[in-house]
Amino acid sequence: MKQFVLLSILVVALSGKGLMAENKNPHALIETTLGTIEIELYIDKAPVTVNNFLRYIKENRWKGATFYRTVTMQNQPHNKVKIEVIQGGLGDDTTQMLAPIKMETTKETGIHHLNGTISMARDKPNSATSEFFICIGNQPSLDYGGKRNPDGQGFAAFGRVIKGMNVVKKIQMQPLKGQMLTSPVKITSIKLKKE
Repeated sequence: MKQFVLLSILVVALSGKGLMAENKNPHALIETTLGTIEIELYIDKAPVTVNNFLRYIKENRWKGATFYRTVTMQNQPHNKVKIEVIQGGLGDDTTQMLAPIKMETTKETGIHHLNGTISMARDKPNSATSEFFICIGNQPSLDYGGKRNPDGQGFAAFGRVIKGMNVVKKIQMQPLKGQMLTSPVKITSIKLKKE
């Protein structure tokens, strides 16, 4: 009898009317001149950060966005803790930037900086606005308690690349001056993927 009750509960939970259907994570397409990157946004785990990203999409604030920075093992000689990421966003164009958001740490969300994780760039905690980065390889030093940022708070991860890591790596390999791309890669659009 107990097994029947447990099975019935499981069937309801997995049905279209169950909670799993309501928690479907949105997907976004970052379209660039080098190809498209599809990301899954973990709105259930990082609602503040994802809703900020979605607001930039809905209000058409990504005009002029680029991938402009890439961090490789070769171009961070003064950093004891090394990472590999590409960074994009609005850069110096502050006209479309929204107010900074509350930082959702990896300790709160459980989203770690793995290969393909998308996360918010920041200065101090609670300062992230429009700039984001994508991890190339696992980057535990960017998690809460990690040593990349001296304050130990890490960065606010909020999704992960599910298609287009080849494009991410292509962006990483573009010509550089220091950590800045000599010709930033244009982001032609960021939009929600239609189901």
